[in-house]
Amino acid sequence: MVTDVRKNYPGLTVETLKSGKQRIRVRVEGYPNRKIRLNIGMDHPKFSEHYWSARAGIELEHEPETTAVRQSIQWLADKYLRHLERMVEARQASAATLRQRKSLLTRLCQHKTDDGDEYGEMSLNAPPAAFVKVRDARAATPAEADNMMKAARSMYHWACDAGHAEMNPLVGIKKIHRSQGGATPWTPDDLRKFKEAHPTGTMAHLALTIHMFTAARSSDAIWLGRKQEFASHGTRWLGWQPKKRGAAFVEIPMAAPLREAISAVARIGDAYILSEHGNPFKSADTYRNWFRKRCDEAGLQGRSSHGVRKALAELLAEEGCSEHQIMAVLSHTQPSTSAIYTKGAERRAMAAEAMRSISGFSW
Repeated sequence: MVTDVRKNYPGLTVETLKSGKQRIRVRVEGYPNRKIRLNIGMDHPKFSEHYWSARAGIELEHEPETTAVRQSIQWLADKYLRHLERMVEARQASAATLRQRKSLLTRLCQHKTDDGDEYGEMSLNAPPAAFVKVRDARAATPAEADNMMKAARSMYHWACDAGHAEMNPLVGIKKIHRSQGGATPWTPDDLRKFKEAHPTGTMAHLALTIHMFTAARSSDAIWLGRKQEFASHGTRWLGWQPKKRGAAFVEIPMAAPLREAISAVARIGDAYILSEHGNPFKSADTYRNWFRKRCDEAGLQGRSSHGVRKALAELLAEEGCSEHQIMAVLSHTQPSTSAIYTKGAERRAMAAEAMRSISGFSW
């Protein structure tokens, strides 16, 4: 059935489909053969806005309704997260970034003011001091506090570009987290303990071997598999584009211990590393938790997959590899990142040489 509504909305056609749903279209003024389909119903509060835009030949995107007060921090967060969702769909942002910022901004909006209200209800023009209060309230978890400020800063940066805000109140708010050196690098003794608890043929042993002989981040280790293998000059290689934004493409020969570990596991799938159910891990976080449990089983509390990557970087530096060689293995794009490891190795070598020079002194 087709109904032509002309009284208030010229050119509007509402068609009821067999399924009972309605298809609403608007004829573009001046173009009788061109119609734009509306993706909202006639009872939607923004129906008129969408209708008149369609009459002018402009198709507006549908934005899910929000109960947030307009111009509030929650209202802005809803808009920003929808923007991020579109960026993920366009492959201009990662799903992991979206998940993290959604979690952080949700906690920011739920933070209580001195009066017991939620921060999300505050005006988006809140002063910097309001955000400093949130940061300081999370001093016990400084890394989380800084990440929350970073997420809010990115939100306001977008809001200024999109015309929703005139200033970014997060600019100038300092970090409170003091780095303790990040993940703990594994020692040879750590590697031995892990392999004793998880011998060749186990999925845990394969996971450790992949990290040790590819330096792959967890976000890449969960999907690396036989599809990334290729042959060159009689050698088997792995080649992949890391998921981390800005990381360089990696091509690395497959060392004998890696090939042996891959051949030793009984389960074969789309990825080398598989869960207990025989499927690739769905997320890097799930995989990290799994790997951390395997570390705990080996009596290695406080160790992580990223620590293996750092251990390899230090080992390469100790063996005299240059910054650019380490960059090629670790997919770094800036020499300054790899220099962290080469400079440490150079200092140790110089210290050893200096002590040898005085080893014959008697005192």
